[in-house]
Amino acid sequence: MSSDLNSPDKSQSDGFLDLRGTPCPINFVRTKLRLEQMPPNSLLEVWLDAGEPIEQVPDSLKMEGYQLETVENRQEFFSVLVRKPVKL
Repeated sequence: MSSDLNSPDKSQSDGFLDLRGTPCPINFVRTKLRLEQMPPNSLLEVWLDAGEPIEQVPDSLKMEGYQLETVENRQEFFSVLVRKPVKL
């Protein structure tokens, strides 16, 4: 397993979105659309910038019924693992 903090953890996630540089609320909308395309119980890794994106997107996903598995600070960005529930 690679220890490179700048590469997605493909061993854990079923999908990946790099939304660094994407403003709110577009980053939330793109995350939600990608999750809607995935099968139930899938795990999506999303990379977000510090500040408003990491403050807003995880909370918005929880309010929509998605489960946050982890939020990891990778120094230059945050990696969020979010699971699509079996039923929303």
